[in-house]
Amino acid sequence: MTQTYNEKKQSLFLRAEEVCELMEVSPSFAYKVIKDLNKELSDKGYLVVSGKVSKKYFYERFFGKVC
Repeated sequence: MTQTYNEKKQSLFLRAEEVCELMEVSPSFAYKVIKDLNKELSDKGYLVVSGKVSKKYFYERFFGKVC
């Protein structure tokens, strides 16, 4: 069976649903976490996507340095 383009690519971002699962928190808290992390990134001069957070930055902030 052939995979679609979306199935092949790995997203650079986490959505609120994924943050909920990883942190075992409510959707509203996940959105707050995303908003806070995006604010940090924005203050550093990075462009951010509303409602999503950089997967790399999320893992660095919550689980330590990512290789």
